[in-house]
Amino acid sequence: MDPIQSNSSMPRRHWMRSCGMGFGGLALSSMLASSSRGFAQDGSQGLATQGALPLHFAGKAKHVIHVFLNGGVSQVDTFDPKPELTKRAGQILPFENLKTERKTGVALPSPFAFAQHGQSGIPVSDLFPKLAQCVDEMTIIRSMNAELPSHELSLMLMNTGDQRLVRPSLGSWLTWGMGTINENLPAFVALCPGGLPVGGAGNWRSAFLPGAYQGTRVDTSKTDTSKLIDHLQNKRLSASQQSKQFELLQQLNQKHFEERPGEAAIEARRKSFELAYRMQTEASEAFDISKEPEHILKMYGEGPQNRQLLIARRLVERGVRFVQTWHGEMQPWDSHSNIQQEHRKVANECDSGLAALLIDLKQRGLLDQTLVLCTGEFGRTPTVEMGQDGGGASQGRDHNHWGFSLWMAGGGIRRGMVYGSTDEFGFKAVENPVSIHDLHATILHLMGYDHQRMTFRYAGRDFRLTDVHGNVLQAILA
Repeated sequence: MDPIQSNSSMPRRHWMRSCGMGFGGLALSSMLASSSRGFAQDGSQGLATQGALPLHFAGKAKHVIHVFLNGGVSQVDTFDPKPELTKRAGQILPFENLKTERKTGVALPSPFAFAQHGQSGIPVSDLFPKLAQCVDEMTIIRSMNAELPSHELSLMLMNTGDQRLVRPSLGSWLTWGMGTINENLPAFVALCPGGLPVGGAGNWRSAFLPGAYQGTRVDTSKTDTSKLIDHLQNKRLSASQQSKQFELLQQLNQKHFEERPGEAAIEARRKSFELAYRMQTEASEAFDISKEPEHILKMYGEGPQNRQLLIARRLVERGVRFVQTWHGEMQPWDSHSNIQQEHRKVANECDSGLAALLIDLKQRGLLDQTLVLCTGEFGRTPTVEMGQDGGGASQGRDHNHWGFSLWMAGGGIRRGMVYGSTDEFGFKAVENPVSIHDLHATILHLMGYDHQRMTFRYAGRDFRLTDVHGNVLQAILA
């Protein structure tokens, strides 16, 4: 008879679920982002206690902050000015072969004014007046392209490298390779105020990688740090009592694992409880921005978007490898109508925080080792979107995967540079087109990995983030 069940009729797994530990209510999938694996930047074993994937070469970056402006940022209204749209306002553009998700009409000039900024003279629209002052720190890629004009498919492509099949996210690949620096915090955190984005947790999933490398989602719409992560503290049990419970639970999990050697789900469960137990000592402090000086709080500004950008800096400062910040649930940048008002609103929610993030990281000596990536899942059409009945312009723009912009800074990226271009209307990437696979290959390179050699054996074959695609963008590397 199993000794665990000998004194009780309750099955062991049910008994474990009912344990009243202070971290017991934490969702398992949200607590699996840490591992004790980790290597120093030169490839030597640093803080690691177990084997990690050694770096292929010395990388420039140790951390990534991925700012996701989900919904589809309009390139022709932000970082890719097109005077030809003004000249052709109200005219049909010659792009019958470039299919869009919905019917579009005539050329729609940008309602926003562009001006050159910094020593580089890169033009940025007045949607981002504060971020524009940091343009000399940035490389703007104007020639991105995706595969389909669908939110969910393009989100999956941007995050996992595949728009249909279940694949690990970029953050999971990186934390699987590099491990964690701070064992009291997850290595991969997804900051998302409100509800989940389109595709939900699939955007930060670990898929066939061990469950320990899935992202930990935190709802940053909550300002009370005690509520950011449910059940982080136990008000009923003392620290010594929790320690005894934790020790017992680990013994049970270990016995369960020994009876089922190689069972990844059990190992992931063990790791989840280890991390949750350790997080009680540090997580609340890491998310508490009230500890920041007043001038820092003022520089970032108010609102959930700016607040979570400050949290992202605090997490990176404490050793978190990969932080993804989402601009709210659903698609806040999805301006199908009245783009002048809608894009202005969402840009105002994050402009000061984006600028502050770059300034703050640089002042603290963290920008050189932190890659900041700011993207949407695709861009928007230079033509006006028509009403659903096929008539009546809505003064908005439809989805456009043919050509769009993103920017990167820090972590080994060249400063004050524009790479690639779209056609004269901003519809399609024509010069140095960049695929999502190229972007992922470049990010892995900056972290010290050859994307062709970073593979994981699963179901009888070797998988990689970039599949059989991808080229490192050598021209944008510092």
